[in-house]
Amino acid sequence: MANVARQRRLADRIQHIVAEMLELRIKDPRLGFVTVTDVRVTPDLRDASVFYTVYGDAEEQAATAAALASATGVIRSEVGKQTGIKFTPTITFIPDAVPENARHVEELLAQAAQADAAVHEQAAKAQFAGDADPYRHSDDEADHGSDEAAER
Repeated sequence: MANVARQRRLADRIQHIVAEMLELRIKDPRLGFVTVTDVRVTPDLRDASVFYTVYGDAEEQAATAAALASATGVIRSEVGKQTGIKFTPTITFIPDAVPENARHVEELLAQAAQADAAVHEQAAKAQFAGDADPYRHSDDEADHGSDEAAER
């Protein structure tokens, strides 16, 4: 349990350091508007996966990925300096898929809302196929029973 807490603390610290480095120290013109969304560290604290999003189109995302790849060494050395741990974890930048997934879910919800509206519109115009109330009631049975008795 203590190892998991240490792992989470290190991940939080790395996230802070990387975000600060990208904002203040990395001056690569290819670097777009980047947000560090999450950092995950392996249980042995040897590898860190840094998840990020980039605001912009596919070209800007590719340029930012190249800028991050070239700055990985500088960022890793700064992480080592600021954390002071024996072995500085290797850093891997991974584009976060959350925005694309969220956009896809929003599209699906919009489609569902349109289909629901179409069904609601059809239901408003619908009429019963038979009687409005197709079920027998007790007063019908009483009438029906007295008719049978009269026939005998």
